[in-house]
Amino acid sequence: MPSFPPALPHGAIDEAFADVFIVSGAMETVLMGLDWRFSRNMIIVREGERLILINTVRLDDDGLAALDQLGRVTDVVRLGALHGRDDAFYLDRYQADYWVTPGLETEDEAARPLSQTPSLPIREGSLFRFRTSNIPESVLHLDRDGGILIACDALQNWLHADEHFCDASRERMEGMGFFTPANIGPVWMQAAEPEAGDFHRLRNLTFRHALCAHGEPLRDNAHEAFSATIDRLFPA
Repeated sequence: MPSFPPALPHGAIDEAFADVFIVSGAMETVLMGLDWRFSRNMIIVREGERLILINTVRLDDDGLAALDQLGRVTDVVRLGALHGRDDAFYLDRYQADYWVTPGLETEDEAARPLSQTPSLPIREGSLFRFRTSNIPESVLHLDRDGGILIACDALQNWLHADEHFCDASRERMEGMGFFTPANIGPVWMQAAEPEAGDFHRLRNLTFRHALCAHGEPLRDNAHEAFSATIDRLFPA
C-alpha cells in the first residue's frame, strides 16, 4: 500500500457559493529550520456529479464521507509550486485526473498542464498565469456569481490566526505581515519576485469574490480590495 502524509485537523466542508465549497485545515512544515503550523484551504467545485479539488487538504474518514456525499472526485488541480502535499492521496483514492500549472514538476507522469483553452476541467473556468514569477503559479477564474477567483499563495485573505495555528507561527507571521486583508502572500512575493504587470493583468479580470488557499473567503468586494493592495505594493 502506498504511504501518504496523514490527515491533519480540519473543519467541516462549507458551501461558499452554489456548488463551490471550502474546507480549512492545518498544515505542518519546517521552513528556515523552524517548525510551522498554520491553516490552509481546499476548494471544491461541483459540476453535476463531478467534484474538482483545488489546493488539496487531506480529510479524515468523517471528512471523506462528507466529501463523497457531495459527488464523485474526478479531478485534482494544483495551482502553485508551494502546495501539493496531499495531491497524491486523492489521486490514488479516486483515480482522478491531475491538472497542474505549466512549469510545475511532479512525480505523476500523467499530470496534464492547465491551459487557457476549453480543455480545463471546469466548464465555466478560465486560467490566469503569472508570467513573471520565479515559481509557477496560476489563478482560476470562475465565470459565475459575478466572477470568483480561486487562488493558491499569490492571493491571500488571512485576517487573523485561527485554531490551526501554533503560537510560535502566529507570532512570526504577525511580524511578517501575513494577517492583512486581500493580501499578496509575503513568502510567495519573496520567492516569486513577480512584476507589477502580472497584477495589472489580474485586475483586468471581472470578479467580485475570491477563495484563496490561505484565509477567509472574500465576498462581494474582492476586486476593489485586491486593487487597493496592488496599488499599495506596486505604486505607479
